[in-house]
Formats: sequence, C-alpha cells, structure tokens
Amino acid sequence: MTDVLAVSERVKAESAFLRDVVREVESVIVGQRALLDGMLIGLLADGHVLLEGVPGLAKSLAVSTLAATVGGTFRRIQFTPDLLPSDLLGTQVYSPKTGEWSVREGPVFANFVLADEVNRAPAKVQSALLEAMQERQVTLAGETRSLPEPFLVLATQNPVEQEGTYPLPEAQLDRFMLKLVVGYPTKEEERLIVDRMATTARKPQARQVARPEQLVTARRLLDQVYVDEKVRNYVVDLVFATRKPADYGLKDLTPLVLYGASPRASIALTQAARARAFLEGRGFVTPQDVKSVGMSVLRHRVITTYEAEAEGLSSEHVIQKCFDTVPVP
Repeated sequence: MTDVLAVSERVKAESAFLRDVVREVESVIVGQRALLDGMLIGLLADGHVLLEGVPGLAKSLAVSTLAATVGGTFRRIQFTPDLLPSDLLGTQVYSPKTGEWSVREGPVFANFVLADEVNRAPAKVQSALLEAMQERQVTLAGETRSLPEPFLVLATQNPVEQEGTYPLPEAQLDRFMLKLVVGYPTKEEERLIVDRMATTARKPQARQVARPEQLVTARRLLDQVYVDEKVRNYVVDLVFATRKPADYGLKDLTPLVLYGASPRASIALTQAARARAFLEGRGFVTPQDVKSVGMSVLRHRVITTYEAEAEGLSSEHVIQKCFDTVPVP
C-alpha cells in the first residue's frame, strides 16, 4: 500500500504539466474533451490513435494544436490515391556535384505524424506506414533508421464518401491503440466556435507549454501505475467475452461476432487504463478506468458478421453488452 501511495504522489507531480497542455489546447479547440483525453492517453501509453468523424469537426486542428503545445517535430501528410511509399518514408537522392547518393528522410521522421484521410492511400503505402507504426523504424536504401522518440501517428478518416478509398486492413487497425469517434459539438459550443473563429481578425494560436522529454519521463512512470490482479482478470474477461460470448451468458451475441479482440487488445486496454489513471493523478487503476477507455480500445478490434450488419448492429453494440454483463470486481 505504501508503494502505491508513493507512486500516486509521483504521478500527481509528473502529471501536472498535462493540465497546462489541456488548458492551452482548449484555448483553441472548443469542446471535444473526450477527443483531447483520448489523444493524451495515446501519447502517454505510446499508442497510435485513429480519429473518425465527418469533415469539419476540427480533427486535424486538434492534432496540430496538441503537437504545438507539447513541442517536438510535427508533420502533416495528406493521403491521396497517388501517394507513394517514398513520399512517406523518404528516398535516395543523387547529387551531380559529388557523384554520390544520399538519403532524404520523409515526413514520417517526426515526433507527431498526422496522417490525414489515411484510408485514401493504396495498400503499399499502408504497408510502409505499418512498419513505422509497429517497429518504430524505417528501412531506407537497405539501411534501418530509427524514428524519433516520442513517435506517434494520429490518423484521421472520413466515414462517408467511401468511393475511391482503401479500407484499412485489420492488421493495421489492430496497430492503433485507440479509435476515437468524433461527434458534433453542442449548440452552445458551436456558437462559441463561431464567436472565436469567425469574428476575430487573429485566430487563436496554442503556445508550447511542455517538452517531449516530459512525455518520455511520464511514459516510464506509467509502468509503475498499479494494476490489481482483479482488474487484470477483468480486462481479460472483457476481451474473452468478445471472442466467446456464450461463456459469459451472452449466447445471443454469438451469431453477431465474426472475430473477437486479439491479445493485443488486452495489452492496450491495460495500458490505456493506466494512462487514464495517470491523467487523473492516481497511481492505481480502477475498473472505471477500464470502462472509460474500453470502447475506444475495442471498437475497431471486434469484427461483426453480415447478420449483425443486416440487423444494423455494430461492434459497439457487442462491446457494450459485454461491459454490461461481465462482472465488475
């Protein structure tokens, strides 16, 4: 118990800079607190984030603003059907003056990479991004180059206008720790957006209030956040309920689930819950932390059947049933 209290005190001290980050981002972005919390959880837990929402909801602005407040290098890549892997990773360049080849690194060599409309790029570009996301390295001209630390991919995709897009393969979706669904602002928030963005000569700009080194330190401390054995069992039970729902009294879900969540989901759910506790200044994880991040971690990892699609039921319906039924420790 003493160790947990000591970790909690360290977490309170080390997480203080995140309050400054939140305040600075909110000076530009109105509302969307769930989106901001999700991106911060991804930053802390060293997991990539997929943002899905209709155009005009400030997804790209939220990513660039967060990167500006934390510091480090930021690159935005607009994914298009004619994008090539070399446009992402870099390429060899020949110098006529020296007669030598040199490597020019691509925009993926940055602390924060915004992959805008990621589902509009072809499969070979997706494969190139996959290596960078998973291995934190890139192979250029037969040479392996490590990506900077911290390294985070925040990708956006549009759920409408699916013509001419390349749906992300399940293997790549599984590499995203979180999938955040961005919704419309409230009426009051939208009025504030209009007042802030449309009636001022100078748009609000975020200042840098943190350093990438602080993120690296926070990530090391994250491993010390205590996760009780009962909470670990709860995480595993939730994931197994998506694979074998009948074993948890959810026999009606069996024909709706094609593939349940992978073991990577159990790891991601535990780490994301730790990051959630860290954000709240706690040195231990509660079942509520698991519930808070559970939908974002699991919604893109549970594959439903055609029968579920015919009934208009999504993976979120399956996951919510699991959360409602699996006993909470």
